[in-house]
Parts: sequence; structure tokens; C-alpha cells
Amino acid sequence: MKSQLLKHIDLLIERYPVLASCKDEIIYSYNILEDCFLKGNKLLIAGNGGSCADSAHIVGELMKGFKLSRKCPDEFSEKLKAVDEVRGAELAERLQGGLPAIALTEHQSLNTAYLNDVANGGLLTFAQQTYGYGQSGDVLLAITTSGNSKNVMYAAVTAKAKGMKVIALTGKSGGEIAKISDAAIKVPETETYMIQELHVPVYHCLCLMLEEKFFG
Repeated sequence: MKSQLLKHIDLLIERYPVLASCKDEIIYSYNILEDCFLKGNKLLIAGNGGSCADSAHIVGELMKGFKLSRKCPDEFSEKLKAVDEVRGAELAERLQGGLPAIALTEHQSLNTAYLNDVANGGLLTFAQQTYGYGQSGDVLLAITTSGNSKNVMYAAVTAKAKGMKVIALTGKSGGEIAKISDAAIKVPETETYMIQELHVPVYHCLCLMLEEKFFG
């Protein structure tokens, strides 16, 4: 890994020394994500409660500028202007590069329809979306502080069957999710809120690294 990317991990551990134990898995997770986006694939994200909010937060960092401006490439700018000179110029000025990411937590109509229409489907809404959206080469980021969230586990099993990679972001024990994941970032805390407090700097670090790779 290039030094300009490793600087983000070094800064993360400088600020949060307790995360030193997670360094190798963070790097491995980054490599999985980099390979996914280089091949034109996408990231699906799922979690409950605070991890639901984290799922949407991560999409916000990946689908638009985080620290960098991510200016629209000149070639695409010209294509926009060729379609509509005025609107195309405005779009070329304001559109920002994005890395394709979908939070499975944000589709209330689909999720409630599945809950209503499918018997005993309450824990399968993330799995249904993974089955529908997921393709071989995609990645599922499964966020669960216990590592045992049933609906997230169902999504992970579905992802593996689809030929996707699974990255788990969890707590110290890792739980069941760590056993089937390709990478498991197990932050060294056991209390839910403390685990969540460490998840934020971890995924911010991953987003910073990806942004520098693709838009730096």
C-alpha cells in the first residue's frame, strides 16, 4: 500500500491508540474495497440502530466529496454540455465524483412492503435487498456491534452465496459475523456505545483512503 494511503491509518492510530490491534484488518478491508471499486462494482451496507445511521453516514462520505472536491472529469463535462449547453455547464461545475454505495437501511417502502407481504420476513429485508442488488464482485459492509444481529447475518449469508465479499465491522468478540466474513474489523470494546464510538473513526479512515485513491 502506498505511503500516502497509510498516513490515514497512522493518523487514526495516533488519535485512537486502542485501534492498533485492528490495523491489519483495516488495511485488508481497504484492499477489498479498492478492488471492488476498481472493477466497477458497488458497496452495500447494513446495520441496526446506531449502525443504521452509520450505514447512511458512510454512503454520504463515498457518494460525494468528503475532504476533496472530486471535480467532474473534463471528458464527462463535455458530454454534459453536448446534451444541454446551459444545464450541462452547471452540472459540470457542481457534480462530484462518487463511489457507488447503497445503504440497505434507507428503503422504507421496499422494506415495509416485504415485511407486509412475506410471512416471517421481518428479519430478511436486508437479505432480500442483497439478493436483488448484489452481484459477484460487490461488497457487503455488515455493521453489528454484537456480531450476531440476525438480519445482518441473513444478509451476509446471501452476499456470500452471490459471490460477494463481506466486511464485518463489529466489537471485540466478533460474534457469528466474523466467522463468515472475508475481513472482520473487531474494535476492542464490549459496550455497545463504546463500540459505536470507535466504528466512526474506522470507517472515516476507510473513506479517506478510498477518496485519495480514486480522486486524489
